[in-house]
Amino acid sequence: ARVAIVGVGPIGGVMAGLLEAAGGHEITLCTRRPLDGLTVKTPDGVVRVKAKNVTDPARAEAVDWVFVATKTYDAKGAAAWFPSLCRENAPVAVFQNGVEHRERFAPYLNPELILPVVIDCPVERQQDGSVIQRGQARIQVEAGRLGTEFAQLLAGSSARREMTDDFITAAWRKLCFNSAGALSALTMKPAGVLRDEALGNVALGIVAESVAVGRAEGARLDDSMGQQVLDGYRAQPEDSINSMLADRIAGRPMEIDARNGVIVRKGERHGIDTPLNRMAVALLNVFEGRPCP
Repeated sequence: ARVAIVGVGPIGGVMAGLLEAAGGHEITLCTRRPLDGLTVKTPDGVVRVKAKNVTDPARAEAVDWVFVATKTYDAKGAAAWFPSLCRENAPVAVFQNGVEHRERFAPYLNPELILPVVIDCPVERQQDGSVIQRGQARIQVEAGRLGTEFAQLLAGSSARREMTDDFITAAWRKLCFNSAGALSALTMKPAGVLRDEALGNVALGIVAESVAVGRAEGARLDDSMGQQVLDGYRAQPEDSINSMLADRIAGRPMEIDARNGVIVRKGERHGIDTPLNRMAVALLNVFEGRPCP
């Protein structure tokens, strides 16, 4: 298939590597600046992605599928590519954090063409532009025609592909994990910081708020979610850096609203208090130099 990837950061890079490994695809990498090439270092070896690189949305050609892997706050920038890439009604798989995949792109696309995706993959982008994939990619999509077609694109790759009838739970489970990651960004320390007992208890509280709001939204989350999240962070290498911390270190905008702000917003809608997430949002906004919402 002809597949375009909009946003070639860590996740976009992993997806390009998986498509290359699957074989037979024509890959287009849509970036702001020219790429000299893309190398993905995976547990199975090094993948050198053979792809066309386009930096001007007006010069992009129509494709069969679009993968969006930009930051959540750059929906408008990603959507600038759709008129060219989606001329033939290409579906758009959205690889982003949070639980508002469709809402984010509904102003720009027919919602029936949007496929929300949850991806769990330990990955980091290096200063030389290469991507290091430290473990298997687990990808969950909604069951249905688009989900089936998407899964077929990755046949032959190492990705673990799952289709679910309960995508809302899958998305909120990922959000519970991401919500606790704010503590790394706040402390400017990698995952090992959550091995501290006191901070671990704060993480449990953040996730408990996330679970309460997720349940109100219809997600099926059990009481062990907090401990699962904490155990997951503590099982990571001590120097593992999540994307929010990486963005703060690099001086880039952080996905504050998509990772913790959405919990506060939806909590207010359901009358659920979320003081720990609210504090995280307030502090992170101050660190970014923005007024608190």
